[in-house]
Amino acid sequence: MSLLDYEKRFATLRMNRGGSNKSPHKVAMLQAVMDLVESGEVTNNRFYFDDDLKRHFTERFQALASPSDRNNPHLPFFHLRSEGFWHHKVRPGQQEPYEQLTTSTSQGVIDAHIDHAFLDDELFELLDNQFARELLRSALITSLDEKSIRDLLQPERGGWDWLECEFLVNDYVTMLEKHLVGASYSKAAHRRALQPRLNNRSEGSVEYKHQNVSAVLLELGLPYIPGYKPAFNYQQQLKQVVLSYLAGHQRVVEDVNLVADKVVDEPEPQDWAWDTVFDPEPPERIPHVAEGRPSYLATRIDFSERERRNRQLGERAEKFVLRMERQRLTAQGRPDLAAEVEWSSKERGDGLGFDIRSFDAMGDKERFLEVKATQSGKYQPFFISENERSFSNEFAEAFRLYRVYEFGVASRLFILPGAIEQHVQLSPQSYKARF
Repeated sequence: MSLLDYEKRFATLRMNRGGSNKSPHKVAMLQAVMDLVESGEVTNNRFYFDDDLKRHFTERFQALASPSDRNNPHLPFFHLRSEGFWHHKVRPGQQEPYEQLTTSTSQGVIDAHIDHAFLDDELFELLDNQFARELLRSALITSLDEKSIRDLLQPERGGWDWLECEFLVNDYVTMLEKHLVGASYSKAAHRRALQPRLNNRSEGSVEYKHQNVSAVLLELGLPYIPGYKPAFNYQQQLKQVVLSYLAGHQRVVEDVNLVADKVVDEPEPQDWAWDTVFDPEPPERIPHVAEGRPSYLATRIDFSERERRNRQLGERAEKFVLRMERQRLTAQGRPDLAAEVEWSSKERGDGLGFDIRSFDAMGDKERFLEVKATQSGKYQPFFISENERSFSNEFAEAFRLYRVYEFGVASRLFILPGAIEQHVQLSPQSYKARF
């Protein structure tokens, strides 16, 4: 759901009536939850029925309550489950008696049956944003018109507001899904269709914002649209919108995993030549980014990890590079050397620290090529073993890493010469355990 969907839900809570007055309990509980998120007292999607929650609830309740209302926080903590976005983690062994409950008569009922409450993942991501919180707080009090919503969400200095970011992220993911399945689409047509929903943004501004989305997805370990080079100086709000979108559309993450399983065909020999495949510009250095991710993404199979395990992808990419190397040497007038290029990992086995033995054009120096392939874009991270890293250091003058990207789609490659550590930031991903 989008932010506006939750705004409507908050504005139309199912509340008990005492005479002509609506009970303020659910409103006070949701305000207390937002206070906990805003203050940093809650940083994951778990809300315990503890003293901190009850303290915030009491503060909010006293500002809203009539003389006849009673400070009973256990009631909204239980009954918010009827709203569809508030859920309970039931204590072990208590599922059946919990399902028999129709209300909570005391804190003891909560303590006996419920470990904690949690929100929709998407809603929890929304609450981390100041503008979204203010909109939802206002929705708890009154239903807002469109102008009031825009006024609340408008950031300072003409920045993109939350709704604009939502429209853009939705459009980006639509294009990404088309890209992943090989369907045709026009970026320019998407931009033109998107512009009327934005606040007079230029095509250049929209294009750059799409590049920002690429950067966020790359940080999360997900593929991006190769035509939108990642731009990392984005608004923090944009990342929150992306996280919120993914939380509410986890099918997108699942689709990515399906693509990672897809068998790609090696390009046909007559379709490619060295000059059309070789990219002379390796990726620029990008800022170091944290790779922490929410639980709803962490529990999914990581796209890059899935590709690492796809030995068939690696083997086909090595065969592709083998052919490209032979073409390169032949075009440089050395068919004799082309005939001696060796697919070392296949003929001598893995663990050498490289995949292919080749030569420079002069023929007096060997080259040791390590091939890393992805079906995603140029900036997609890759996995490197300690053996490969060590070999690249020891034989730096002869070592070349061939990074094949968009393999099976528009198959390109760039080359990183020498020690791998000169070109990339290395992060430990596994450990050897000894007794």
